[in-house]
Amino acid sequence: MIRFEHIGKSYAGVRVVDDLNLHIARGELLVLIGASGSGKSTLLKMINRLEPHDAGRILFDGQEIYAFKPRDLRLRMGYAIQSVGLFPHWTVARNIATVPHLLGWPAAKIAARVDELLTLFDLDPAQYRPRFPHELSGGQQQRVGVARALAADPDVLLMDEPFGALDPVTRAALQQELKRIHELSGKTIVLVTHDIDEALLLATRIVLIDQGKVVQVATPLELLTHPATAQVADFVGRSDMGIKWLSLQNAAGLARAQPAVPGLTLGPQASLREAVSAMVLNHVACVNVTDAAGGHVGVLHAADVFAPEAACTL
Repeated sequence: MIRFEHIGKSYAGVRVVDDLNLHIARGELLVLIGASGSGKSTLLKMINRLEPHDAGRILFDGQEIYAFKPRDLRLRMGYAIQSVGLFPHWTVARNIATVPHLLGWPAAKIAARVDELLTLFDLDPAQYRPRFPHELSGGQQQRVGVARALAADPDVLLMDEPFGALDPVTRAALQQELKRIHELSGKTIVLVTHDIDEALLLATRIVLIDQGKVVQVATPLELLTHPATAQVADFVGRSDMGIKWLSLQNAAGLARAQPAVPGLTLGPQASLREAVSAMVLNHVACVNVTDAAGGHVGVLHAADVFAPEAACTL
């Protein structure tokens, strides 16, 4: 879908991206992560030509990006940023409709798309369509910002620290929302963050960048279990890698097929990290796990998380 070939970029003679090669596959949610000044946001902005590169080439759908007019390229790419950037004097509906209007969509098609996206983001169209940005919470504004980026059904969604300014509860909710939308739409998403936990939660693959170079490209699980260097291990968090690993594993995967036990019950999306936390807080060694319909799947034993085949003692 997107290919970087020997990309270089300098500011005032200082190399900020250096001979970088990377392929982003169609339909993946790729997260660019690294310390401040590593070059990750610059790399993202190169994709839609907000930043020019001065060496190498970038291919989009098999064509060099300079073969496109900037407007045509950007209309095929949604762009969502931390500051949201909603037009304050426009309603929610008009903000979301920005790109479809530019593309000349019929009014009925635009209205239907606005309602579709508001519904997708759990914002009642009748209630939120006529509102203005100042009438929304920060989380609602961010939802509208992402909806606007998706309005014209772009080939790619580019996101630069989209949830960085939000409180932890709202941020967690929107992370789950983005994960759900990616699973539903199959959209190619490239997201920049400095938060390793956010990267591990959302990414199909993570690209760790340092001083304009790719240090490692890996799935979240590969990054935790096989860090390429000591630097990667330190960035991921060497001291709590095991806890992060638990957050990537589904509790149902280790549940024993046995009748329910008295006590706690967790839903089908619960991770091993959530299960262990629940057991510790409630001083128990087993929890029940259900499926999406609420049916009993089995019992997760604490001993199985740390020592498979060990007995459970209540």
